[in-house]
Amino acid sequence: MEKARKCQKLGSEEGMHDQEGGGYHGNHCCSGDWEHRSVRLLKEVWTAGVKSALRKECKETSRSRMRARRELPLADQVGIRGIELYIPKLYVNQKDLETYDNVEKGKYTVGLGQEEMSFCADHEDITSICLTLSANDIGFLCVGTETLTDKSKSVKTSLMKLFEGNCDIEGVDVKNACYGGTQALFHAIDWIHANWEFERRYAIVVMADIAVYGAGPARCTGGVGAFAALVGPNAVLSFERGLRATYMVDVCDFYKPNQPVPSEYPIVEGQASLQAYLTAVDEAYKLYCQKSEKLRDEAVNVSNFDAVLFHCPFTRLVQKALGVLAFIDFKRGLSDHLVNVERAKPSEFLLEPRELNYMSRDFAKMTTQISAKLWTEKTEPFLLLNRRIGNTYTASLYLQLISFFHSLSDEKCLGGYRLLFFSYGSGAAAAMFSARLLVLEKDGKDQCTQMKRSADAAVALLEKRLCIDPQRYSEILALREKLLSSTAPYRPEGVRNNLMNEFGLFPDTYYLMNIGDKYRRYYAQTSS
Repeated sequence: MEKARKCQKLGSEEGMHDQEGGGYHGNHCCSGDWEHRSVRLLKEVWTAGVKSALRKECKETSRSRMRARRELPLADQVGIRGIELYIPKLYVNQKDLETYDNVEKGKYTVGLGQEEMSFCADHEDITSICLTLSANDIGFLCVGTETLTDKSKSVKTSLMKLFEGNCDIEGVDVKNACYGGTQALFHAIDWIHANWEFERRYAIVVMADIAVYGAGPARCTGGVGAFAALVGPNAVLSFERGLRATYMVDVCDFYKPNQPVPSEYPIVEGQASLQAYLTAVDEAYKLYCQKSEKLRDEAVNVSNFDAVLFHCPFTRLVQKALGVLAFIDFKRGLSDHLVNVERAKPSEFLLEPRELNYMSRDFAKMTTQISAKLWTEKTEPFLLLNRRIGNTYTASLYLQLISFFHSLSDEKCLGGYRLLFFSYGSGAAAAMFSARLLVLEKDGKDQCTQMKRSADAAVALLEKRLCIDPQRYSEILALREKLLSSTAPYRPEGVRNNLMNEFGLFPDTYYLMNIGDKYRRYYAQTSS
């Protein structure tokens, strides 16, 4: 935090004398709009769980460097050692939004399975979501996001000001819709495997996005959030090597093309997007099962996992995705873990084209029936944050990981769990992979305890937010549109209102102070 204060003080002094700052005494942490949220994300994410975990790692790393190299020649059990979540202070209730949008009651809450949706005003962006990091034993930092404010400069480079004296940090941003965060995680895992023997340094992964849509049927599927993870060896959540199934194709189901008028809003082909998502679930799971049999001589099915987590645009789609896995298991002759098989009659759908099944209500009803027990035990309990925050794009899948650790009691922090992950990003890129919760020593127990504390804090933050009525929500999104199309210099409406009322922020939060003459962004921080 001392380095962050120095950065803030220096930025304020520069803002006083720099014409580009527009005359505002803002924090000179320049970058783009997405970067503003990124800065804030890293700030929030690292102030708590990940940062405290990292302090412990730094001590252990210093000791390990004193050991003979033969004692720890290669990285083992590489995975996540610390986690943290940031969400903005504002949200809208989905029931209220149904009334405001004049749609059928239950369309958003029952049909999509959503309860609340996070959002932010014009004085928050990606850089501000990602700021307060300070560590020397980091060798890799990667940001996964699709919320861009600069076509050249990565959010990661804007975060380097937080690593004073340590410019030797690999990694840049990764972009492919909602999939970029997972690819950033894969890069971090692979970097540890490749470099731990020589570097003895850890990796950081940040996944953050602002999901907003134009007025219409898709607007209710937005959200805002940021997730960060500390990656290293001997991790309590260890990813299984070799069991990483990738599925990629060329499809235009959701995209953000260059347009004459700048816009945050994507173009969404609704049915094509659902079809592409479920097809990716199908293909990735079959490939994962093939790799498991080939590499480990193991015929896996969904029941082999204690938690099955999915990328979550909305929770009803996740239920359909789990049903697809159950149907694939049925086709493989592995149905002991399924229920209601005689009544649901899944055999009647075996000869139907996959594309027709995925768009069929009868097929969805059947898969929901045969996967009912799996749903209540392995997936639905971990959708708490997704229901109340909405779609956070790259961070969406990992909200369920936060909820998983929140669900653990002290007695359950003993390990032995196995988790299956499915990640998807339109365009399309997808992967299915798995991890084990391993608590073999006191260090693992400490990691698990710390991650549970971080998860508990994230869930508690839900109750500290401010509920905004749908009319004001729409007006605030219009302010974001205004900022995007404005000429420089520009001062966000939230700052003009002195961060009062609905423009208020959580303590220690970075925000966009103003945009200077050359479109550089200047940031400040709320008090603790």
